[in-house]
Amino acid sequence: MGLFLGLRTIIYPAPDLGASTAWFSGLLGIKPYFEEPFYVGFEVAGYELGLDPHRDPALGPVTYWGVADLDAALAQATAAGARPDSGIDEVGGSIRVATVLEPGGAVLGLIENPHFALPTAPEPTSGPGR
Repeated sequence: MGLFLGLRTIIYPAPDLGASTAWFSGLLGIKPYFEEPFYVGFEVAGYELGLDPHRDPALGPVTYWGVADLDAALAQATAAGARPDSGIDEVGGSIRVATVLEPGGAVLGLIENPHFALPTAPEPTSGPGR
């Protein structure tokens, strides 16, 4: 298995955190599992949808790729031509994140989350097309 495990998290800029939280709650039909003045998190089908009141909306959302080893993934990304954007941040619960700028200038997020597990998919049922 490689270092890059798949998409895990997307964090949207939310300068009006209350309005964004209410909107996503209504859209998704769920309340956030984590709600603080510095970050709001929703669990959506095993993935994280985050709202960051400090992120500039002009920069757009950041998508985070799950990685097995953040230090090794950063080294691999920079060796492949990415430029460091943020340092490694410990965000709690042994979860670590960092961002790089890929050669085209887009922000690529990396997240090492030892707690991540996709929900078990339901067993397929019999029926047409199965």
